[in-house]
Amino acid sequence: MRKKVIAGNWKMNKLPNEAINFIEEIAPKIKNTENEVILCVPYIDLFYSLMAAQGTNIKIGAQNIHFEEKGAYTGEISGSMLKSIGVQYVIVGHSERRQYFAETDEIVNKKIKAALKYELNPIVCVGETKQQREQGLASKVIEEQTKKALEGLDEEDILKVIIAYEPIWAIGTGETATVEDANESIKVIRNQIEQIYGKGVAEKIIIQYGGSVKSTNAKELFNASDIDGGLVGGASLIPEEFANIINAV
Repeated sequence: MRKKVIAGNWKMNKLPNEAINFIEEIAPKIKNTENEVILCVPYIDLFYSLMAAQGTNIKIGAQNIHFEEKGAYTGEISGSMLKSIGVQYVIVGHSERRQYFAETDEIVNKKIKAALKYELNPIVCVGETKQQREQGLASKVIEEQTKKALEGLDEEDILKVIIAYEPIWAIGTGETATVEDANESIKVIRNQIEQIYGKGVAEKIIIQYGGSVKSTNAKELFNASDIDGGLVGGASLIPEEFANIINAV
């Protein structure tokens, strides 16, 4: 049975002292969960969050990575830098990175490979726009994104990857895909992986749902057959709310 992985994506929120206070407040509330808990925090919070999370069941991730190891890339952070301070996870290919920073499927693929090179587990985001869904293209879009993101990875690599299905129209909008729609879309992703890597791998890989996940819908979403937890945005900024999501199943 696949484990549930609940990851919070803080985006561009929280100063270091706020990150420390958050972890100290939420840690006792989730100490008994069997789910894997990850906080993906801004770069400036990484070191402080890692220190605050010591002795807890909270793991720390970054929100982005550059595909080169070093060089003249002002403002970027490499996999070796993240690894050097103890980061374990990194979000790759979030729709906001694709939209605002022109990240392509090819760049996402390079970033995944860079993460794996430094033993970081990538949380890879895929998802369709509202227009694509209305045009009946949702399945085609997420199949293509999945295929291109994972190109060149072997079976050992792929099992270190978490995929987050995030319909773009549901991110930060308050709209949530129905449990049935979310589960069916994740089945599409799982089927695509089965075509490339076989049924055994497809049944093991963790695929989350993201898009306005909150405590009121988390239990129903996470109990669906193919949804292995969530990538949580705004609700992960509130300790009590995020704890309730983590403890929903």
